Amino acid sequence: MDIPGLPARRSALRLLDAVLRRGETLDVAAHGALQGLPGAADKALARALAAEALRWLTDLDALIDSATRLPLPEDAKPRAVLRLMLAGWLRLDTPPHAVIATGLPLLSGGPRRLAHGVFSTLVKRGVVLPAAPTLPAETAARWGERAEAIAAGLALPPPLDLTLRDPARTAEWAERLGGASLLPGHVRLPRGTAVENLDGYDEGAWWVQDLAASLPARLLGAGEGRRALDLCAAPGGKTLQLAAQGWQVTALDMSAKRLERMSQNLKRTSLSAETVVADALKWETEERFDAVLLDAPCTATGTCRRHPDVLHRIGPRQIAEMAHLQAAMLSRAARLLAPGGRLVYAVCSLEREEGEDQAARVALAPDPIRADEVPGFTPTAQGWLRTDPAMLAEAGGIDGFFIARWRAA
Repeated sequence: MDIPGLPARRSALRLLDAVLRRGETLDVAAHGALQGLPGAADKALARALAAEALRWLTDLDALIDSATRLPLPEDAKPRAVLRLMLAGWLRLDTPPHAVIATGLPLLSGGPRRLAHGVFSTLVKRGVVLPAAPTLPAETAARWGERAEAIAAGLALPPPLDLTLRDPARTAEWAERLGGASLLPGHVRLPRGTAVENLDGYDEGAWWVQDLAASLPARLLGAGEGRRALDLCAAPGGKTLQLAAQGWQVTALDMSAKRLERMSQNLKRTSLSAETVVADALKWETEERFDAVLLDAPCTATGTCRRHPDVLHRIGPRQIAEMAHLQAAMLSRAARLLAPGGRLVYAVCSLEREEGEDQAARVALAPDPIRADEVPGFTPTAQGWLRTDPAMLAEAGGIDGFFIARWRAA
């Protein structure tokens, strides 16, 4: 019979392997790595251990290396197990004796003795982690002068953001839920709240959506019955926003499964949209839209607070591949606009190639984002908007996004 907590550690080890060796996302890896765990608590523990090990990987490795005579190979199993043991102790406050009891059984023989010695040495030293994670060198180089500030925003997982169906009731819902509002139509709650148990869930008064992710749809304003296309619509938060703002929405996505989940949220919130399962680059329609929202596929490096795997599996190749796709999708989106229609382009990426470089090549007339449309944020000189995890730190942070807007002739 397994030691309590050992199956979760075994699954966390598989998660780390899938991300660091195979380049999978944590979400994709979880489908296989968490199979067989007995309950939600074990699954949550495995995910938390792997996520914290990835968030603090550079610093954990430095601690491990400080306690070994010769560096362990990057892909050595004892290093992976020690990463999880240290994450459990230093980040999840697991007592050292419990870390040893649930970590060492993942190894045997000499590697087990090695891991025991390294962990015991670090415990005796009373080591601690820095105030903010140290970014991988390649990632820090890409993010430049903002890297240090962004790293500080990664120290803690993000809070829970809700977008309200009726922004006029913001004060009411903030009070009912015991949260804080940073913009009309938004409520922020502490992390760890069970969403389905919150007041207003059954009546569809809100949906979960990071504050930054809610900004692109806000920039299209009131629909007043006009037609909007949400290109790459799933998981659906922006479609719900547009519908709540009075647009007649066509929501297009390649994933029928993800659109089905969106349909369930539309039903829960009593909102409506037409859903289309199709490839945005191949979809044919004679209709032209008064607004097109393109939240394009991207490397998602701006979501590193909640998805620390992107710190280690995204590099120049993945960025270039996404930039090529985004350029094609922007060109397609522009051709779907009716005369005078507005296009909003967004990516949850911190990479210039996916944001500023894409926007600079669009041939439409710029429709600059104004500061009064996004209180608390400052558009760039070009009228674009850039957020990153260093912003709103005192209030719990925000995901990284790039957003730009144009108008058709």
